[in-house]
Amino acid sequence: MSGWPVLLLGGSGYVAGEFLRLIAQHPQLELGGAISTSQAGEPIAAAFPHLAAAFPEQRFVSLDAAIERLGDVGHSVLLSAAPHGASAEVVARVLDAADAAGVRTTAVDASADFRFADAALYAKVYGHPHASSARLAEFTCALPEHVSSIETPHAAHPGCFATSMLLGIVPLVAADLVDGEFFVSAITGSTGAGRTPKDTTHHPMRHNNLFGYQALRHRHSPEVCALVEAAAGRPIRLNFVPHSGPFARGIYTTMFTRLKGGATAAEAREALETYYENAPFVLVTPEPPRLKDIVASNYAALSVTADGDALVVHAAIDNLIKGAAGGSIQWVNRLLGLPETLGLTAPTPGWL
Repeated sequence: MSGWPVLLLGGSGYVAGEFLRLIAQHPQLELGGAISTSQAGEPIAAAFPHLAAAFPEQRFVSLDAAIERLGDVGHSVLLSAAPHGASAEVVARVLDAADAAGVRTTAVDASADFRFADAALYAKVYGHPHASSARLAEFTCALPEHVSSIETPHAAHPGCFATSMLLGIVPLVAADLVDGEFFVSAITGSTGAGRTPKDTTHHPMRHNNLFGYQALRHRHSPEVCALVEAAAGRPIRLNFVPHSGPFARGIYTTMFTRLKGGATAAEAREALETYYENAPFVLVTPEPPRLKDIVASNYAALSVTADGDALVVHAAIDNLIKGAAGGSIQWVNRLLGLPETLGLTAPTPGWL
């Protein structure tokens, strides 16, 4: 292999499909194995026909088969797109096997399983015990844009809704420009609910429709509050209402808060621009962004509007890329000592 071999967990879902696409175009990563319990032995191209040119011969492998290959490399990358609640156990199993084989492994988890440093808080939010609490201290959860470095060998990427909120909230809280309470309305595409059909994602129910769900009780709320305090040093109060939108991919988030101490919209915009001046994937735009400006890319777009002390921040991201696979590849690049933008700078198609 010419690059770092990647083991991909949860290989047949939507986020995994984006991981595979990004690996295929990354100059320093190569697919070592796409692990799928349900489709082991089946061609990758059967699950993802749009990736047939990139993976014409490769097939999904079982976890045991992937672990057997670990001894053939000195340093591997482990990416997890496994479901919440299932990822931790499988990640721990691969890391244990890598340790036993003397193989250095860099892991990035796109599921929720390593987003909380406290196993008790994870259990409270997700309703079941953490499957690998002994490994929690080895993971740091944050957006790459919000920390200059991490001390742990592995990383966890925040959720897609959380990513869109954190991008807008953290700089304002860090600059102490707002009163600390946020009211957030966000709309996500149907791919955010995963590949298994449900009543809320079935096309006749989703098409030409819009509805809210889990108002003020979505599991990303405690995640966002914890990560804002970690990144900005101040607690916030969050009132979050997610919505399901009639499109396949993307998240459009509107955040409402109050400026304090006579702060202005210009100061808020400057706070975002200054915070992200060295963040190549975050764009601060003069007008509210549109999903087609960023969908199918790793870019995020933010804007600020104010009337008196009322402040609105809009954020647009692709839920599968910036909110999952792309943000995770940013972490891989960072942890391997590669340029953070490597393999991720393709612009949006625009008319997707």
